[in-house]
Amino acid sequence: MVDTAYVLVPGAGGVAWYWHLVEAELRARGRDVVSVDLPGADEAAGLAEYVDLIVAAAADRERVVLVGQSLGGFSASLACARLPVALLVLLNAMIPEPGESAGRWWAATGQDAARRDNDERAGRPADADFDALVYFLHDVPQALIDEGEGRQRGESDAVFGTAWWLPAWPDVPTRVLIGRDDRFFPLAFQRRVARERLGVLADEMPGGHLLALSRPVELADRLERYLADVERPGH
Repeated sequence: MVDTAYVLVPGAGGVAWYWHLVEAELRARGRDVVSVDLPGADEAAGLAEYVDLIVAAAADRERVVLVGQSLGGFSASLACARLPVALLVLLNAMIPEPGESAGRWWAATGQDAARRDNDERAGRPADADFDALVYFLHDVPQALIDEGEGRQRGESDAVFGTAWWLPAWPDVPTRVLIGRDDRFFPLAFQRRVARERLGVLADEMPGGHLLALSRPVELADRLERYLADVERPGH
């Protein structure tokens, strides 16, 4: 059987470091893993450039599991057309439709209203300024917050302005995995988008938006179970 490699695609900012704990966990299990570093702040780099980098990072591997985090749902799904993908995993991810840009995705899916409703139910002020500690880092260990502070970078408008160009969702097995404590893309919102856009019943696990930092072992366990499912004889 051909060995399967994991190719891990980050979200906005494009920092490969985001995956370092999951990468180490999977490597300890004997897996080939590559975390893609994307030029988030580069105004000259749009989705086409991101897809080129994902394909290059895969480096002619014969079979891959692509995992796209958040904004990485756009670029990882596009890369499926150019890679031997055994499985695509969308992790708290933006799920695009043909012709839709990441900039238009927010209003098209109703993300802001869903986030506000979730905040109100939880007793958080819905009109407060965005706070990464509230929406992204609330369940990430402080040591990792400190370590990651100097690694943060922005995301250019180029990616948000590029339309998702495939005519339909790629014909690859796709799993949607949600952190049930995600405050940015709330659970019910993600379930609805997965159902409406992919006809997929999403899976869930404990944790917030940045599961690779807050729950790396559990996330690696889940990825390994997904891979085992697609590798079963007769699948």
